[in-house]
Amino acid sequence: MAHRQSTFRKQHVSAEYGYTVIYERLLEGGYQVIVPALPGIVTYGRTLEEGREMAEDAVRCHIRGLLKDGENIPIMNALTCQSTSSRASCARQG
Repeated sequence: MAHRQSTFRKQHVSAEYGYTVIYERLLEGGYQVIVPALPGIVTYGRTLEEGREMAEDAVRCHIRGLLKDGENIPIMNALTCQSTSSRASCARQG
């Protein structure tokens, strides 16, 4: 009897998403970071760079959770940035 070996390919799907990210300078130091399109994402960084890294990680984890649960992923387009003395934000508009 001939022996058959079945092969399965794992498919990898990749997409880029962009979201409004708001960095708020806190009086006690550091930055609070929120992503309004993804409820529940609130993080903190001692510097803007650390806040950005924390936000990227939070968004990545949140999207993985949405995919795992079969939920829809909010999609936004065209990037615009704005900054004030106490806030800086970048927004994708569509």
